[in-house]
Amino acid sequence: MSISYQVETITAHQFVDILARSGLGARRPVEDLPRLQRMLDGADLVITARESATGKIVGVARSLTDWSYACYLADLAVDVSYQRKGIGAKMIELTREHAGDESFCLLISAPEAVDFYRAIGMPPADRAFMYPRLK
Repeated sequence: MSISYQVETITAHQFVDILARSGLGARRPVEDLPRLQRMLDGADLVITARESATGKIVGVARSLTDWSYACYLADLAVDVSYQRKGIGAKMIELTREHAGDESFCLLISAPEAVDFYRAIGMPPADRAFMYPRLK
């Protein structure tokens, strides 16, 4: 199995599909396509992982960044049948490369993904604060 990675624009329908296949759909507004499209339109960096033979999207990393100081990795979704193959780690690596050496990379982990981030050596942030969304 060969996977290709690229920076590209995807549609809200493609985003819903990979969110559903990754399990992250339970934590995202997948029933609200206009909102998902705004999420994609507002992203500064979207990296996809595609199965080379078929072109099927098997992973997406969506980030917001200023390209010089901070990068927030808002979504990291990998199709459950492709997990544990290094795809998520590779998309994080590429996100960091694109954001640049001057930028830190921050994310909020789903509870079930905490061990993954620890396993790839991503340091935890101990002074992060967050207001929850109102809607």
